[in-house]
Amino acid sequence: MDKRAFDFLQELIDTPSPSGFEAPVQKLIRRQFENIADEVRTDVHGNVIAVMNPRAKLRVMLAGHCDEIGFMVQHVTDAPPTGFIRFSAVGGIDPAIVAGQRVVIHNTKGPVNGVVGREPIHLIEQKDRGKAQQLHKLWIDIGAKDRQDALKSVEIGDPITFDVGVHPLKNNLVAARGFDDRIGAFIIVEAMRKLKGKKLDVAVYGVSTVQEELGLRGARTSAFGIEPHIGIAVDVGFASDYPTADKSRIGVITLGDGPILNRGANINPVVGQMLVDIAKAKKIPYQMAGAPKATGTDANAMQINRTGAATALVSVPNRYMHTPVEVISKDDVDNCIKLLTAFCRELKANTDFTPV
Repeated sequence: MDKRAFDFLQELIDTPSPSGFEAPVQKLIRRQFENIADEVRTDVHGNVIAVMNPRAKLRVMLAGHCDEIGFMVQHVTDAPPTGFIRFSAVGGIDPAIVAGQRVVIHNTKGPVNGVVGREPIHLIEQKDRGKAQQLHKLWIDIGAKDRQDALKSVEIGDPITFDVGVHPLKNNLVAARGFDDRIGAFIIVEAMRKLKGKKLDVAVYGVSTVQEELGLRGARTSAFGIEPHIGIAVDVGFASDYPTADKSRIGVITLGDGPILNRGANINPVVGQMLVDIAKAKKIPYQMAGAPKATGTDANAMQINRTGAATALVSVPNRYMHTPVEVISKDDVDNCIKLLTAFCRELKANTDFTPV
């Protein structure tokens, strides 16, 4: 990953995009697409759709969701002590990781810094020490004097994110919040960047989808409009190279050993095998995972759209998913980009994806 690409990735991560509030990051992604694609549009749901070779008969959709998990302001305390923020989760968040975190509340007037508070351990009953607090029993402290003071800076319904940026680690690894799944949107932009100026036999639709964490919502609406013949979701997948990982459930998935390909009900056998064959031919490392049911990714929504699409899932191995410190390998990201680029270039308009 060169400096230009890493700078773009860092800007993506630094731009907040909780589910339902993706507009800031979508503006950034759209600006990138406008320098690459033949056509770019944003639909009423907020999906950004970029197209190359739009008149081609066969349509392939590359989907990566740009939304991240987060929180929402639900209440500002009005009984003494007043001015503290009660909040709820946006997407799947483990309450055990929330207390003591720095957060940012994203108000229309500007960002507001806060911290998630709870009682000091000295004041917690012995029997309750070490137990995670339920989210509704936690609060955010923004330093307000009282409720009126707090409401000068925040409003009910404001989105909230962890206050965590990008942190490079050893061996080309990097940690950040929100790699699930702004890394997928990043990969699609960079794959289409490499396709620019190349001869294509198919139409390539690169889509930065919204609200995946709330039920694959953006993929449903964008796929309905595009009606792709082939759909590839680019997301993160569970790594198993940390001390407590259960490899009997996850498989052997290691950061730096290549993108994860999948086999199972959500994966069209022809598309799945084509990805494997291309990876082998191009000497792109990959890892295989079993997906015995519908995946919880945009591939699920694309597969059952209208009369159906031939779908596959390409995943970036990810440690510590849905925490503020998700860890991925830049090498895996680069290899995902290479694989998707090669796949789109080798697709032919007359390819039959019917399983036999």
